[in-house]
Amino acid sequence: MNIADRIQNLRKMKGISQEELAGRMGVSRQAVSKWESEQSLPDLEKIVLMSEYFDVTTDYILKGIETTEQSEKKTDANIFVIVATVLDFIGLIITCAVWYERQVATAIVIGLVFMALGCMVYGIGMLDSAKNTKAKGAFYFWVINIWMLVFIPLSVIYNLLVVGLVAPYPMIVHPLIAYLVFWMTYIAICLGVTLVMRKRRMKFRN
Repeated sequence: MNIADRIQNLRKMKGISQEELAGRMGVSRQAVSKWESEQSLPDLEKIVLMSEYFDVTTDYILKGIETTEQSEKKTDANIFVIVATVLDFIGLIITCAVWYERQVATAIVIGLVFMALGCMVYGIGMLDSAKNTKAKGAFYFWVINIWMLVFIPLSVIYNLLVVGLVAPYPMIVHPLIAYLVFWMTYIAICLGVTLVMRKRRMKFRN
């Protein structure tokens, strides 16, 4: 791995585009592009700035020499994403199952507690996981979990407005227009977040 590769990897681990790095370094996007394609080398001042910005040593950027702290292996962010997703899924299933059997508001509280724990696991994981896995982990977390995290709150709002009770899943009413509006809104929100995350990921790959 050469200097160009290390700069590109550090930028991607930070989750920023070439344009954003250029702004931080006070150069044009074309200059960053040339650094990453081996057409030119950054001067010493820019290397020092990058070392401070990426929290690595100048030796790492220039020679690939890692300090003990840098070389210390951290957990893959995707492990935290998997645990968080399982917690969110359990929360959704328990909420719907308990409500179906007993119709008590406690069911919603239980589900929301599980989902809050899932989000906490994800948040802590993003802080303490390996940098080069964070962007991918964030992408998969939101693309999958948005479908669960939005479902209960949106269902509660829908049921309060249309049916007049609190329930974790949409109750069928007549005429069906309100029920259809719920599902259209739900799908639109989830697909919207998915598209934003896909666009963001593609941007950071450039």
